[in-house]
Amino acid sequence: MASSVDVHVRICGQEIIKYDLEIKALIQDIRDCPGPQSALMELNSEVKEKFNKLRLRIQDLEQMAREQDKETDRLTIQAETESQRRQLLSNQTAWRKANLACKLSIDNTEKEELLREGDNQSTRQRKVTKESLVETSSNITESLMSISRMMAEQVNQSNDTIGTLATSSRTVQETNEEFKNMTGTIHLGRKLILKYNRRELTDKLLIFLALALFLATVLYILKKRLFPFI
Repeated sequence: MASSVDVHVRICGQEIIKYDLEIKALIQDIRDCPGPQSALMELNSEVKEKFNKLRLRIQDLEQMAREQDKETDRLTIQAETESQRRQLLSNQTAWRKANLACKLSIDNTEKEELLREGDNQSTRQRKVTKESLVETSSNITESLMSISRMMAEQVNQSNDTIGTLATSSRTVQETNEEFKNMTGTIHLGRKLILKYNRRELTDKLLIFLALALFLATVLYILKKRLFPFI
């Protein structure tokens, strides 16, 4: 029976040592964890699980100590149990310190990343601002060139308009001169027509007088021949 108890004690002790070593390895992983917080939470979850299993095995070892018949075996197992409890407390302390160190490291890393992102953002903003200024300057230059081209076109159109107006003015002047010439011709024609009309009237009067004189002469001759006694 004692041999069977010794086997269980050795197996329990080996499992306690195994869990202790696994906890120490996980604590070291926590110290070296670069982040993020989710990775740290996952490691802590594994450590809690190992601690729970370790506590159960220590309780089993303590129970075995109470079941020993020999005082020396009981004291030996109890001493081992107390040693493992102290080791568990030491691991818990190391675990808390590792968590604090890891959290500080992650916080510092996140702060540095935020600062870098801020610097990068500022750099990008400055770059965007410079690009915006260059683009704005380019747009202004293009607008000025466009306005200059429009003004040149307007000037050319104005020159063409002035030339057209000058041509039209010359045409109007020439037309006015022609009208003046035509007016003079009309006046001259009117004078000639009036002159011809007056001459025609004079000719008609002369013809009428000649005809009257002719008729008077004919009547006088007839009177003398037909009525000589009168």
